[in-house]
Amino acid sequence: MKVTLAVRLFAAAALAMLVLAAIALGLVRWRLFSAADAGRHVDERADALVETLADHHARARGWSFLPETPAERKAWLRQEWERTRAHDSDDASLPLLGRRIGLLDLDGTWLAGVVADPLLVAFASIDTVRVPIEPPGGHAIGYLVIATPQGADEALTIAFLLDQQANIARIALAAVGLGALVAALLAAHVRRPIRRLVEATRRISRGHLETRVALRRSDEIGELARSFDRLAAQLDDTERSRRQWVADTSHELRTPLAVLQAQLEAMRDGVRAPGPDAAALMLRHVRTLSLLVDTLYQLARADVGRMDLHLQDCDAWSIARDAMRAHAERIDGAGLAASVCGDAPHRSIVAGDAERLRLVFGNLFENAVRYTDRGGRIELSGHAVEGELRIAIDDSAPGVPAALIARLGERFFRVDPSRSRRSGGSGLGLALSRSIVEAH
Repeated sequence: MKVTLAVRLFAAAALAMLVLAAIALGLVRWRLFSAADAGRHVDERADALVETLADHHARARGWSFLPETPAERKAWLRQEWERTRAHDSDDASLPLLGRRIGLLDLDGTWLAGVVADPLLVAFASIDTVRVPIEPPGGHAIGYLVIATPQGADEALTIAFLLDQQANIARIALAAVGLGALVAALLAAHVRRPIRRLVEATRRISRGHLETRVALRRSDEIGELARSFDRLAAQLDDTERSRRQWVADTSHELRTPLAVLQAQLEAMRDGVRAPGPDAAALMLRHVRTLSLLVDTLYQLARADVGRMDLHLQDCDAWSIARDAMRAHAERIDGAGLAASVCGDAPHRSIVAGDAERLRLVFGNLFENAVRYTDRGGRIELSGHAVEGELRIAIDDSAPGVPAALIARLGERFFRVDPSRSRRSGGSGLGLALSRSIVEAH
């Protein structure tokens, strides 16, 4: 069975009130009543009335001597108590205050006087004792139910509580009603944002990744909503990246495939005769396709944490210097100046995959050559700091806008989207280099 939040909050509030009432009841009862002393005290003071009732019962052979109407019976028992105790000076300090004495038969049926309802007795914290009515040499014929004050102050308190039974009951009902109202309002205050979160979750599960909750709350639910919105934004970005990835991959594959298809159709139609030039052109595009597919494969393996690294001690500084020398001819051809800044690091042996590190440095120098204005410079520097080897490749203008630096490792990303593969590459080199570095 589904238990709603409102019911749970109401149950918690009601339980708290009941616990508080129980504590108050215990404190008052502890103050008002000591069972052993009070019971003995009442037994002694009720002897005269018990003897009178037993005598009347014996004469009438039952309870027929009692007044006919309930109102008369209530007043009669009170009068009998006062009459039988009138000669007892010790009882003067304990007058019969209010309705606090009753007469019951053996089955517990009311006969005379007033016996408070058990529930109201509990709420009013009134202790009562039953005094058996037993004729001499016979069995019990009924009970006197008497409140048990220990002194004048307690008697006044008991009389007041008994007189206010109805008001106490109303207050208790009002407290329960107020608790229900507060619980309902609190539940609504909590349930509304939770419903929005549930609905937003369902919308996202149906593919509406643009869904946001946008709750302005400073409590834990507000924090949950903000975390939900951040997660939804990340999912949305991931889905856009996936779609862009598929579109860019298709675009990058389409160009060499289109060239190959055009060459083969031209040969089939006799427009172009097969020859070394045609074969070289097609081979160049096949190699481009092969490189692209291999790069995509390596990136896919990196995504699932399965990039194979053959780690061994290698000199990373020497690998960077070799990559710089390998690009020396291209650097000169681009009208750039290359130099090494400072001395070589005093320590440059690292645990790494030498072949993949060569690919990383080669890609960085290739990008520096492509995207540095003629007449610029490329500088290589390195130094060891607290067990780390830091190698930097710095090129001159134009720089990458600050807002785009964080995207340099994204697949197919180009600072200038209009660059073609001929001038700008596929946009996968830095992505693969970043994956290699992260794998290390």
